[in-house]
Amino acid sequence: MSLDPAVRERIQSLLDDNAVVLFMKGVPGAPQCGFSAKASGILESLGVQYAGINVLTDPDIREGIKAYGNWPTIPQLYIKGELVGGSDIITGLLDSGELFPLLGVPAPDRTPPQITITPAAAEAIRGAMADADGLALHLSIGPRFDAQFQLAPASGGSIVAESQGISVHFDLPSAQRARGIEIDWVEDVRGAGLSIRNPNAPPPVKTMSVRDLHDRIIAGSIDVIDVRPAQARAIAPFPEPHDVFDETTRERLEALPKDLPIAFLCHHGQSCRQVSEHFRNLGFHDLYDIEGGIDAWSVEIDPTVPRY
Repeated sequence: MSLDPAVRERIQSLLDDNAVVLFMKGVPGAPQCGFSAKASGILESLGVQYAGINVLTDPDIREGIKAYGNWPTIPQLYIKGELVGGSDIITGLLDSGELFPLLGVPAPDRTPPQITITPAAAEAIRGAMADADGLALHLSIGPRFDAQFQLAPASGGSIVAESQGISVHFDLPSAQRARGIEIDWVEDVRGAGLSIRNPNAPPPVKTMSVRDLHDRIIAGSIDVIDVRPAQARAIAPFPEPHDVFDETTRERLEALPKDLPIAFLCHHGQSCRQVSEHFRNLGFHDLYDIEGGIDAWSVEIDPTVPRY
């Protein structure tokens, strides 16, 4: 595949300007494919600053990067201008320990995490593994602390923790996120299955009424971020002190103190959830979605705010 010189120059400029570049589908914090999510999650778990290039919004780069490095798939990780590979290679280098010197970061502690498996969970696991000859129990915990069990062959790079005589295999990022977890067996109206209580996961995003928001604004005990598009904000401006979330403010807002109480405001209290969950995944732990959004504010607090 031939590469247009102008596209080659654009790619080379990106690599010259950034020590670590991930060509991915989506953007950091909001990947749009599982492989990109895995690659970006590894970099973020290591605290690495990187440029995430969304190939979905740039067809020239999407096809050009494949020709540039003679690598047919996305994502692609470059470190200091050199192609490392896709998500499987990144994972392999992570598990082997070779990724850390490439990125110039210290290797994390590989001590197996302390985990607890309840007797009920242990009984269920033993039953499920009774016919799983040659397979090991793997537990993956992603950047959003979503957990997934899998029966698969043991990997030499796995970190193995034990409880109740049961071995659980983790990849390196999952092991860091698994410290102190409790695995239990739960039966309720939804059915029966394994559940995980993870003390490392950020608290869930809570909800707040507009009346409570009004009181906390008066008390000066919360920051408000309006996540609506500019056109909607122009129709019905929020009259109290606040910030807006867009591409020009994103970096600054993401750098706010992680313990800052933040309320997210949208039209009806639903479209802000994606943004609030994004902040939760960044480690913020006092977050609120405003019930009913700006529409409820107009109805219950300030009727001078236009409804639309």
